[in-house]
Amino acid sequence: MEQTNKPIKRSKELVPLSKEHHEGLLLGWKIKQGLSNGTDINLIAKYTQWFWENELEQHFRKEEEVLAPHLPADNELVQQMFREHEEIEALININAMIADEDILKQIADGLNAHIRFEERVLFPFAESFIPAGELEAIAQELLKTKEKGKWEDEFWVRKKRQ
Repeated sequence: MEQTNKPIKRSKELVPLSKEHHEGLLLGWKIKQGLSNGTDINLIAKYTQWFWENELEQHFRKEEEVLAPHLPADNELVQQMFREHEEIEALININAMIADEDILKQIADGLNAHIRFEERVLFPFAESFIPAGELEAIAQELLKTKEKGKWEDEFWVRKKRQ
């Protein structure tokens, strides 16, 4: 029998993070699309840095500084979140110094796995652990965001070079 993935029901308070996760998954897809369609690797690397500076870094800080303080610091899931953030950030820092296809693939795959972990494991734990009133306060903080820039070159929609 074929197994289907049911949509994850997210508490309204954590929906802002889940929406940002969608953008993170798109980053991974865009990296892979760019690599497969022959886009200059330097452009993909530059976009990845731009995305880090304009979206992903702020997202990580929200999870670390807004959500995590409401969870037990010694919890294995919380520690995994911090560890994966550090690993992804380290790859982003390498990408800033040298454009490398393997590093870009590691960023895409690592981000995908990390987001799946947070959506399927960490967030359900947080929703069951954090009292409703605290979740509401978290939601108010999550809604505070800085203005995001816009990337103009949509390299991921190009046709594969023949």
